[in-house]
Amino acid sequence: MRTLVIGGTQFMGREVVARLLARGHEVAILHRRDHHDLGPRVENLRADRADLSRVARLLRAGEFTGVVDLAYDWRRGTTPAQVEAAARAAAAGPLTRYVFVSSISAYGSGLDLREEDPLAPDDTPNSYARNKAGAERALFRLHAETGFPAVTVRPPFVHGAHQPFYREQFFWDRLRDGRPIMLPDGGGTLMHWVWAGDVAETCVRALEVPAAAGEAFNIGHVEPVTQRELVAALARVAGVEPELVPVSREAIGAAGGHPSREPLYFGEHLDLPAMTEVVAKVTRLLGLIPADFETALRRGWEWYLTQPRRPVDYRFEDRLLGRR
Repeated sequence: MRTLVIGGTQFMGREVVARLLARGHEVAILHRRDHHDLGPRVENLRADRADLSRVARLLRAGEFTGVVDLAYDWRRGTTPAQVEAAARAAAAGPLTRYVFVSSISAYGSGLDLREEDPLAPDDTPNSYARNKAGAERALFRLHAETGFPAVTVRPPFVHGAHQPFYREQFFWDRLRDGRPIMLPDGGGTLMHWVWAGDVAETCVRALEVPAAAGEAFNIGHVEPVTQRELVAALARVAGVEPELVPVSREAIGAAGGHPSREPLYFGEHLDLPAMTEVVAKVTRLLGLIPADFETALRRGWEWYLTQPRRPVDYRFEDRLLGRR
């Protein structure tokens, strides 16, 4: 199978490429740079996702039988129109499957979400949710009209090696430095996580299993965890007894803490309203049993230990906790 990975050089993309190569796929990646570090077996195609004409030319010329689309431009957003343009160009060749990595955010909000639940409307204020939901609608509209072989994958918070956000590392840095971990309002908010390897495996199986065409798949660890349970699991993996300090969100906000930029207080983009999904269809149709949470966390911990330590300024946390 000749397979293109759109955005294959980071995080989940690296996991997808590794699995495709192991299964004997002929692999190309499409990204903005003129080189990559994925080895000589991986063809490099250079294009900006927003350059629709160039992307279309490369996809038409590539004669790809499979596409895994996981690129998202966090600065400008990746729009439904950009995803649809790539899909239509790919359909001009011998395409048998187009796998789009969406997000739990595509639902907008909710608990115990199932694949048949409605997606966020086109006027939802959150641009990320709006783009992911709109892209899914465009792909499934193509499927309904032409039989286009679309599959979408909806992961929640993703953890693992090559994590691009300051998430697991946020806690492991503090645990290794003997620092207290602040729990917003006591840390009772539910979080749903997935290992990057399970997202990648879902994508690859979706390419291979005929029944996947036209389907959406939730993928995550079977059970969500609270914020407190997350930190406890990360601490067990690190072999550290954590010091957990409940702090009100009101106090955090008054001190200037922010969920998505410095000064962070609970990792990057992690203190959000609870969203969870039901993970069963991926096992039923694709035969994938999600990894055990702590077992998968240990793989991320092993990668984290190979990385240079980042300098961390703890003055904000000290002020908030009344420490000098």
